[in-house]
Amino acid sequence: MAIFERRPSFEARLSGLVALAVGVTIALAALASYLLVAQELHAQVQHELATQQRSIKQSFTGPAQESAIRYAGTAGERVQVVAGNGPIYVPNAMGGFSPAGPGTTTFAPTTTELAMAKGSGPAVRYTDQTIGATPYRVIAMKVEIPRFPQPIPAVLLIGRPLSDVYRALADLRLILAFVTAGGIAVALAIGTAIARATIRPVEHLRAAAEHVAATQSLDATIEQRGDDELARLAHAFNAMLEALRLSRQQQAQLVSDAGHELRTPLTSLRTNVELLMRAGDLPQQDRSALLDDVRDQLEELTALIGDIVETARQDEQAQVEPTEARLDTLVGRAVDRARRRAPSLRFDSSLTPGSVRAHPVMLERAVLNVLDNAAKWSPPGGRVEVRLVRNGAWILDIRDHGPGIEPQDLPRIFDRFYRAASARSMPGSGLGLAIVRDVVTGHGGAVQIIQPPGGGTLVRIVLPTVEEEEPSPPIGSWGQCAPVPTSPPPPSSS
Repeated sequence: MAIFERRPSFEARLSGLVALAVGVTIALAALASYLLVAQELHAQVQHELATQQRSIKQSFTGPAQESAIRYAGTAGERVQVVAGNGPIYVPNAMGGFSPAGPGTTTFAPTTTELAMAKGSGPAVRYTDQTIGATPYRVIAMKVEIPRFPQPIPAVLLIGRPLSDVYRALADLRLILAFVTAGGIAVALAIGTAIARATIRPVEHLRAAAEHVAATQSLDATIEQRGDDELARLAHAFNAMLEALRLSRQQQAQLVSDAGHELRTPLTSLRTNVELLMRAGDLPQQDRSALLDDVRDQLEELTALIGDIVETARQDEQAQVEPTEARLDTLVGRAVDRARRRAPSLRFDSSLTPGSVRAHPVMLERAVLNVLDNAAKWSPPGGRVEVRLVRNGAWILDIRDHGPGIEPQDLPRIFDRFYRAASARSMPGSGLGLAIVRDVVTGHGGAVQIIQPPGGGTLVRIVLPTVEEEEPSPPIGSWGQCAPVPTSPPPPSSS
């Protein structure tokens, strides 16, 4: 059976990392403190020995006897003299030195110290030695024992015990161990508090995400505080939820509106089909009229479904990165398609060459929707005028000479499935101008309806240019019905 190790939580890992970092810092500081104190204590002992060496009052003069050697030592020190001819002398009860007897504990002179006792080697030397269980710091220096007819070279050894130093270092190690352990405990507590405070917004984010996943509700939000990375993450999450909520509302509205709009032609189509199925002896003229109605209703249904599909695909197409395209070429293609669809109308176009960053297919479809709308409302043999100029921004004006739009219909002219009373008897889905508005605003532009003098309707589309160039000549007399803006006007309220 496989065994899976549970990975610690992020909060636990963060707390552990904080405690580890603080603990390592405290341990390094404690180690550095210990080494400095140990070095200082040993240096102090060595300094005292050096001072003792310099303060020796021994003259090593007098009768040629060992008892004449004097040394004013201090308590706890071990002193001995190693003569160059071999004997080792230790302090006696008389204040002088006598040869060390059998069983006397002495420092074991090293090869260098024996060489010093014979007059060679360094004048002063420091060593560490142990007698029994007591460690000593030993200084060795050259001296001369007075003898007749001439002095005997020797080495004086003075040992200072290090027991107090080692006891002090042991106490220091214990104190530093407690300090380190306490510091790690405090660091762990502080790290836990910091981790909890840091993780709290992430926990809120996780809870909100789980709530959305479990309930499919997009009403959850994260409280935003400050301007740090977590606050920006909360803002991004809230923005994402708001975008999803808006998208869901739009989808629900589209489904609702589409269902309502589809119901009418489907009902009428079903009625006509049932009538044709039941009325076998229907006169040929009536049968032809019913078949014409069925054909018109199928065409209307096909156009409506196409517009609904186009509306639903806009979000998917908008995710594609826009490219630089020739706007005059794009509008020219749309005009050619509209001219083929309405051969009885005249399309006059004047297009200034230039480029725009856009989704070409979507933008051409939007322009074609405006042209089709203008053609639908133009009288037989009428004229549709198309002008594209650049004056700080791209300005595309499409004007027809039809009956125009009633003032009460203007605020809702860009709503999905909205159809004015005068348009309900004409083919169309009520989605064309809604698609135009969504596409143009998605390209950073604006669209507005203008009622020019002399009647008709003028649809103005304003789009940003790729780069600033010299402004084009002003629009002709037909386009002077409204001033050419130097910046995109706000989109019409829907």
